[in-house]
Amino acid sequence: MRFPLFVAAVSRRSGLPSDQAATVARAVLDTVVERMAGAATTADPTGYLPDELTGDLPTGSGPSRPVEFLRRVAHRAGVDGPTASAGTEAVFATLRETVTVDEFRHLVAQLRSARSGPGENLP
Repeated sequence: MRFPLFVAAVSRRSGLPSDQAATVARAVLDTVVERMAGAATTADPTGYLPDELTGDLPTGSGPSRPVEFLRRVAHRAGVDGPTASAGTEAVFATLRETVTVDEFRHLVAQLRSARSGPGENLP
């Protein structure tokens, strides 16, 4: 799925304007990568991902609770807590519907290498 279509789905689900949905989506995905970088456990880094998306993905030393995850998303995106929460829910709902486990792993690998946010393509 191309990023603009992904953002449109996030915007629709969250009620956020498209530009804000894009900012929050990038913040969510970057926070997932931050959380997944560097450790060897298989815990869900966000509290949002379904089991089939977490599988053997490693987690890092980032936020350990959904509240901390949302705080980091809000900070990265420059939004308040309710906006970060609505956007995060929409991002993970969209991911669940649009990507396979392998595509999600590929996405995480791309984000790890970019570290400046996702590119214009999502798997």
